Amino acid sequence: MAESAIFTPQGFVPPQPSFRIGHHDSKRTAPLEDIQYGHLLNQGLSFVTTPITNDNFRSRVFELVEKHLATVKAAGDDNANITTPSVPDPILPPLTPEDTSLFPSPAVNTYTGIISPWIDLCSPNRIISSISRQVLNLEINYANFCGVKSLVVQGPARDASKTGGNQGLAQYSRAVQEALKVGDRLTFLVHMPMYREPGVATQAQLLSSLDTTATPEEEAKEVDLFTSWDSWNHIRSVCEYDMRLFVSLRLPKVMPEKTLQNRWFAEPLHYLTLWPEIFQKNASGFPSLSRHHQELIFNYMQLKAAPWLLLCDVGPDAKQKQTSQTGVQIESQEHFPSLSQAQAHANVKQQSGPAKSSRDHLSYLQWLESQQPPLSDLEANTLMSFQDWLQSPLQPLADNLESATYEVFEADPVKYEQYEIACTEALSEWKKLGKPTSKEGVVVMAVAGSGRGPLVTRALRAAESTGVAVEVWAVEKNPNAYVYLLNQNKSIWDGKVKVIKTDMRSWKGPVVSESAETGPVYGKVDILISELLGSFGDNELSPECLDGIQHVMAKPHGISIPSSYTAHFSPISTPKLYADILSRSTVDSTAFDTPWVVRLFAMDFVTQKVPGHPRIQQAWEFVHPIPTGTIESIEARRSGGVVGGGGGSMAGAAGANDHNSRFCHVTFVCRARGVTHGLAGYFESTLYESQLKETAGEKVEISTHPERIDYKSKDMISWFPIFFPLKKPLHFPADTELEVSMWRQTDDGKVWYEWLVEAWAWVGPTSRIRVASSDMCSSRRMACLM
Repeated sequence: MAESAIFTPQGFVPPQPSFRIGHHDSKRTAPLEDIQYGHLLNQGLSFVTTPITNDNFRSRVFELVEKHLATVKAAGDDNANITTPSVPDPILPPLTPEDTSLFPSPAVNTYTGIISPWIDLCSPNRIISSISRQVLNLEINYANFCGVKSLVVQGPARDASKTGGNQGLAQYSRAVQEALKVGDRLTFLVHMPMYREPGVATQAQLLSSLDTTATPEEEAKEVDLFTSWDSWNHIRSVCEYDMRLFVSLRLPKVMPEKTLQNRWFAEPLHYLTLWPEIFQKNASGFPSLSRHHQELIFNYMQLKAAPWLLLCDVGPDAKQKQTSQTGVQIESQEHFPSLSQAQAHANVKQQSGPAKSSRDHLSYLQWLESQQPPLSDLEANTLMSFQDWLQSPLQPLADNLESATYEVFEADPVKYEQYEIACTEALSEWKKLGKPTSKEGVVVMAVAGSGRGPLVTRALRAAESTGVAVEVWAVEKNPNAYVYLLNQNKSIWDGKVKVIKTDMRSWKGPVVSESAETGPVYGKVDILISELLGSFGDNELSPECLDGIQHVMAKPHGISIPSSYTAHFSPISTPKLYADILSRSTVDSTAFDTPWVVRLFAMDFVTQKVPGHPRIQQAWEFVHPIPTGTIESIEARRSGGVVGGGGGSMAGAAGANDHNSRFCHVTFVCRARGVTHGLAGYFESTLYESQLKETAGEKVEISTHPERIDYKSKDMISWFPIFFPLKKPLHFPADTELEVSMWRQTDDGKVWYEWLVEAWAWVGPTSRIRVASSDMCSSRRMACLM
């Protein structure tokens, strides 16, 4: 969460993400007293953790398991789960007041509960795994009774990549799934390491240490960075992306490659845990974090739901307050030294170095908070609120937009600045090239789909700056926006604009003359301007709209602004969005059929850029105006002049819009294993391309392409990306090729998209096998109406 910008005596302070810092003590066996808790809050902490049970309970459980294992061993039970055991498995007795110090209180709902870290839900020993699951459920029930709102569960002790690890991971995932049902109002955090860092041992002695028959695990010779993420991915997949399940991510001493950092960035992070080993001493001897750790924290703090920071086994000591509360201390003479004594004491302190305090780690994080790169005002006050927020695409042809919607579009100065530059270049070159005009002495310009008139204003500015005489027409079908345009023409444009209320496809062109005998005589348009582009370029029917108005363009010199646009996409991992869409699908059957407009943020590009295969690839292109032959073919098909079987691109269609259907099949390369939840879509558009020989090829462009937006239209916010979801997450191994097939379909009455993702792995120099495939996805039920 970002703080608002503030003014101080020193001047304007730009907004920054705020840190919420908590404290966890692994040796804490009882909840804090109110005085201790208040002391920590006064130190600057926001929350603390608390154990659910204490050492007495732990001793009882260990004793129960130890005795039962001995009984089983004596009975010769083989620990198999396929037959009835000769000795019944033990049942955990209820909690007693001696087993816990946690009781309902006004402060308890602010605590984060810690499930006993010594349980082992992954144990291959059925008795240990059974007791561990019983402890988990018992502590969940009791914490829920006391009023605790969130619980941290230690992640699986071993990953699937280790021998027997897959069985253990399945047990763990099933236990967490059950826990979500037991604590149906609780938030659960699975504490996972970013990766299995060598030399980092488990803090607590596990219950599985009682199993004398277990084979000791050997430490892996090589570090597989993705095993921990694999385990988390398995857990949340089994739990069906439950929106109450989060990650508490343990930061490592040595930061991994960016690929893994980005992978975790996309996950539902709630805590970043900071343990003693990740801190290093700075030149003054105080704790600090490496530059790589700082960059990761700064990056993760850009999230709207930024993770909280949890200091573990470092930070303020709650017990220090107890000593100061035992009574009032009476100052003696030593509390009031002379000046010479005070100076001597200061010299001794200076020689011995800085005094260390239990607050040093907290003070460092508070200082680090102030060192974050400031958020722009636009990001803090507007864009951050749109992070990963699903919006249905507009239906501009079927619906009349509200004024507030237009106002949002008009708030983007970058887009309209680029449009004004394009109009200026077009008019300037028109004059230099001596091109003919449709009306003597003036260049006729028309703004198709004028809305509230921002492009009209920019066209008039361009004409004024170039000194080219123009005649401007504003065409708008929305009756409410039409009234607004009439008022703008009267109050702002001084009556220079001719405002027409009609669907642009029905407009016959500028009226040149009119008489009772001949009726109106229509002319042509030299420059046609429109802002019909959607998040995928063509998804708001810009091709169909511009086809319908092309008949008013002058031939052959008429131009369209924009002159072309391309659609681009890339497979991404976005667990939060998938979970959101999955939850919506229970009440909205079209949730997975909808291409959502969304400011993608908590996401990860799962593909890598390799020669011949960019990370983001082009799907198709539309160019305007379209060839005259195509227009003639459209008219012939619509009028029945072309006799066919009613097939078109879709059965029953005349095929009048077939020229606007598209298909692409592209290949992406994935070096690391992962999962994709859908396709992120972007667009680029050439508004105007120079027609002068000396500047041929120079373009005025706008773009939402993540790798090119900064040098084509930096800070443009009019369009968020589009997201084409998959109905089920598609998992793929390392060194996989993801092949995407995508269609733009039409039946003359509407337009929709279809998409299919397949994962292929090479098994030989010339042969591949398909390892995964999505369903055929289609937005036909949510098609754009023509």
